[in-house]
Amino acid sequence: MKTKITELLHIEHPIIQGGMQWLSRAEFVASVSNAGGLGVISAATFPSKKELIEEIRRTGELTDKPFGVNITILPGVGQKDKAIQYFEAVIEENVLVVETSGRSPESFVPELKKAGVKLIHKVPSIRFAKKAESIGADAVIIVGYECGGHPGMDDITSLVLTPKAADTLSIPVISGGGFADARGLIAALALGAEGIVMGTRFLATTDCLAHPKFKEWMIQAEETDTVIIERSIQNTARVMKNVTAEKVLEMEARRATMEEILKVIGSGVRRRCYIEGDLDGGTISMGQCVGLIYDIKSIKDLITNIITESEIILDRLQNIRR
Repeated sequence: MKTKITELLHIEHPIIQGGMQWLSRAEFVASVSNAGGLGVISAATFPSKKELIEEIRRTGELTDKPFGVNITILPGVGQKDKAIQYFEAVIEENVLVVETSGRSPESFVPELKKAGVKLIHKVPSIRFAKKAESIGADAVIIVGYECGGHPGMDDITSLVLTPKAADTLSIPVISGGGFADARGLIAALALGAEGIVMGTRFLATTDCLAHPKFKEWMIQAEETDTVIIERSIQNTARVMKNVTAEKVLEMEARRATMEEILKVIGSGVRRRCYIEGDLDGGTISMGQCVGLIYDIKSIKDLITNIITESEIILDRLQNIRR
């Protein structure tokens, strides 16, 4: 299955792993790349350039296939300096791909281009996708309302955003939000995407570091078991529906400040929850496609099954007659 994305990134299958903080570590990332997709390290997991470099090198020891690094560019004091260090690590270690999200990566583009690093920018809307193309991104990930994490403020689904982006942009489009199986991959390609990004589905694998309690919850969950929070602070996030998420919604209803809300949803709390299996202790990013997850597979088996079933779907579609 060759697309513009497989050719651009030198990967076998048009499947990209979403960068998940605390979970996208070397073994996990290498498993995705070894299975033919693109594994992505989450830079935000590491407090310093030195530690990110160590993780990049560890990943390189576990796979000879391409992998990437996700760098989220955040506002705030010291955040730009941290992003600079992460980009330096990517360039110095000859990482093929960097996936950016958050603020515009425009100021980093010249150095990335000079080093031959492919830039993929993740966005939740067409206007941001157009901006990414204009500053020199090699491809765009566009995420719909269904996605776990941050789907933007517009509440537009992948079904609409994907073809709109494909119509609007000249660079390759990767679709995110709602994808968990072969049907989703084929649908995305039919809508004009050159590949898909999956986060939630990769969480429910044997290779993922998350506590088994999370995986057990996922295979029992329905598509209605997620909720949007943080709308009041202009930072919508789709998370699993649990006690903490309900608490945040109550806080937002009484117009709690950003500082109050951030104390409840801090990433450090999330890390503890992943490790200890505390299903209610924090807010956990979770896409609506959790309702399509029925088992826990290895990453290798998951990707193999998606590609095998995709071929079956393509054969069936080719045999359709009026």
